[in-house]
Amino acid sequence: MRAGFWRLTVRDREVLVITDERADRMRVIADVAKAEGLEPELLYRLMQANFDTALDARYAIARGTLWSAYIHPLGALDYRQFISGVAQVVNLAQTFGSTFSSGSLSFGGGDSGELIQELLKQLDAI
Repeated sequence: MRAGFWRLTVRDREVLVITDERADRMRVIADVAKAEGLEPELLYRLMQANFDTALDARYAIARGTLWSAYIHPLGALDYRQFISGVAQVVNLAQTFGSTFSSGSLSFGGGDSGELIQELLKQLDAI
C-alpha cells in the first residue's frame, strides 16, 4: 500500500481511494466495464445519467476503462461526504445497464425519469 492509495471491498466490488494532498483532491473509483466497444447509444445514456441520476458520482473513461468516480476537494471532505461518495460509486457501478443511478435520489429535469419508468414497465411485464 502506498501513501494516498487504498483498496476497499464494498458489496463484492473493489473500490479505490486515491488522494493528492498537493492538489487538494481525492477520488473514489470503481471499474465498471471495458471502454472499448461501448456503443454510442450507451455512451449517450451515460451522459444522460451524469446529468440527473448519477448525483455526486459520475461515469468517466480513462485508460481503456469505464469508471464510476466521485471526486472531491480533500481539505473540505468530511466523513459523511466520504461515506456518501463510496456508496454512490458502488451504486453507480452496480446499476450500470439498468437505472444508471448512484442512489435513490434523482436531480430531475433530465431524460432518466422517463427511461427508468419504461424499464420498470418492461420488468413488470416479465
